Amino acid sequence: MTVIGGATRLYALLGDPIAQVRAPGLLNPVLTRRGTDAVLVPVHVPAAALPDVVAGLRRVANLDGMLVTVPHKAALLGLADRVTDRARLAGSVNALRREPDGTWSADTFDGDGFVRALVAAGHDPRGRRVCLVGAGGAGSAIAVALLDAGVAALHLTDTDPARLAALGGRLSEAYPDRVHGASRPRLADADLAVNATPLGLRPTDPPPFPVAELPARAVVADIIMSPAETPLLRAARDRGLAAHPGEPMLAHQIDGYLDFFGL
Repeated sequence: MTVIGGATRLYALLGDPIAQVRAPGLLNPVLTRRGTDAVLVPVHVPAAALPDVVAGLRRVANLDGMLVTVPHKAALLGLADRVTDRARLAGSVNALRREPDGTWSADTFDGDGFVRALVAAGHDPRGRRVCLVGAGGAGSAIAVALLDAGVAALHLTDTDPARLAALGGRLSEAYPDRVHGASRPRLADADLAVNATPLGLRPTDPPPFPVAELPARAVVADIIMSPAETPLLRAARDRGLAAHPGEPMLAHQIDGYLDFFGL
């Protein structure tokens, strides 16, 4: 473990809730192995306090970057000085970097990590029909990455009609004829069904979608990392479907974070 001293550079992980995050446990050992004098710490930030907290963190001279988790990924887009094209298309960011001139640049790595993890597990999405439930920060980034990866069709669902329409509009313009939005998940012909909502963090949560409606060939993916086996994944396995957990998505983002932050 890194011995924290006066020269240690700081990185903050912002979220609400925060106890479930896995990034510090994955990234800090990598920094230690590389001999990098830096540490990532979780910071619990309620939504109402986010602008004030981010403004304060930007003034912390030895803080070089921020990672962002639920529910702040969309809000942080508007608090960065510049964002990448893929983040602007997604409408969300999950990493911010201080530049030498003191400004802050932002990007999103959720989608790239998700697709890389899928491919590594033998579930290449190219040419597949995908049902994606959740058009929030992570879901929007995953949608962009899946379309970039060549999915044949992407069916989006979200409980917020305005958010669904906004994301669907941006994606339809960038990826004509492949994006479809609906109030209910389209599962009957899905090759891949993805939960990109927070449903499953708590044991009392309802399922994000019924696995009974999926065909036998379908892969069920969940982006939730804790618990490692969500009720959705358990239900998929009970049905004999392939189940893809959330933590590999984060593990496959680590190299991207290191490059982005120059660590």
